[in-house]
Parts: sequence; C-alpha cells; structure tokens
Amino acid sequence: MVKPVILAVDDDAAVLNAVVRDLRRKYAEEYRILRADSGGAALEALQELKQRNEPVALFVIDQRMPGMNGVEFLSEATKLFPEARRTLLTAYADTDAAIQAINTAAVHYYLLKPWDPPETALYPVLDDLLNDWQESYRPPFVGIRIVAHRWSPEAHALKDFMARNNVPYQYLDVERDAEAQQLQASHDNPPLPLLVLTDGSVLKQPTPSALAAQIGLLRTATSPFYDLAIVGAGPAGLAAAVYGASEGYAPC
Repeated sequence: MVKPVILAVDDDAAVLNAVVRDLRRKYAEEYRILRADSGGAALEALQELKQRNEPVALFVIDQRMPGMNGVEFLSEATKLFPEARRTLLTAYADTDAAIQAINTAAVHYYLLKPWDPPETALYPVLDDLLNDWQESYRPPFVGIRIVAHRWSPEAHALKDFMARNNVPYQYLDVERDAEAQQLQASHDNPPLPLLVLTDGSVLKQPTPSALAAQIGLLRTATSPFYDLAIVGAGPAGLAAAVYGASEGYAPC
C-alpha cells in the first residue's frame, strides 16, 4: 500500500532539515516525508505524485520564500490536491499575513517558528489535521488507468486483454470523468486510448502486444519443447490442467 505524503517546503536549509527531522520522528511509519527547497520544485514534485496517483495528506510550507511565497504555493497546490491539509510556517512578524491567508487561501493552520518542543508546539496541531484528513481519505487505485472514449473499440480490446490476464486496471471515461480530462490535457491531448502505468509513464494508443511488453507479460515460450500444452481456460482447459498435474506435469 502506498503511504500518503507529507510535503515540507522551506528555502532555509537549516529550517527545512529541522522540519523534516521532526516529521520523520513522529510520522515516518505511516507517511512518506518529502522535502523541497522552493515552491517551484515542490510543484514539480506534486505533479509527479499526481501522475502516479499517489495521495498527499499534508503541506508544511514556509511563508517567506523567494519567487513564490507559501500562500502562492498553496493556492497552486490545492488545485492538484484539494483534500490535503495546509499548514503555514511563519515568523512572529508575519502573523497578520498568516491570519489573512486562513481566510483567502484556505490555510488550515499556521505555526510560529521555532516550534520547540515539537511535542507541544507541533505534533498536536499536525495530529489533528492528519486525523481530519484520514476521516475522508480513500486509498487510491493502484494499477493501470485507461483514458478513453466510452465506445472506443481499441479501449475495449485493451480492457479485455487485461481482464483475461488478471491485470488490475481502472477505466476513466474522458467524456464524463474530470480526472480523465486532466490526464489527457497533461499530455498535450494525445489521441486515445491513453494508458497511465503505475510508475506514471504513459502509453499512447498501445496495442495489446505493446502493453504486454511494457508490463512484463510472458509473450513467447521459454523452452523449445513441452510435454503438455493447454489452450484456453474454460472447463475443458481446467480439467486438462488438473489431470496433467495429477500425472506430474509441472506448470511453466
């Protein structure tokens, strides 16, 4: 099962190291702790997570960053992960901006730096936010996603191929599903069907043979001779396999 992500962002290396250290000490068993030293780098990481269909539970973001401050980053990050909880790190002088951010950027909480000791100044706040996120969290689908039109014969051929080979997949109708439209747009609107693999890579209009090669399905015989070959998986094929096994034939 994929661990949800907690993302920490700060341009100050010392502060970022301290944040990540405290987050890992408390949450590393249940969450994956990621870090970035700028809003731009963090957005690139989020786009990759979105592509791989990995969940983000919490943002811990510094307000004062060059190029893109914390509120500006959270405004963009919310478009990708609207359910993630948002925490802003601020200095005492920035409290007015933080309070305004709660109203304008839907920031859930702000924390003053330094947060020492974390047992009283950090963890109780983050525990509440993560518990709140967990209440509505549904684990994402892990498998191949198919983006296609409802009546696409190519898509139906791919779905049938994966079903017959016990390959988990999720079908996304580009005419009805917002996620399907977003996936297609993120790859410059290629012709469909579009397959998004578990590692985030994509196949555009693949054939079943190309898909089999990509996901490692066996397509050719590994030995020149076999004592028994069974074609088909219906009742007759099942009976033949059972009788073959009773005679000592091992499956290959």
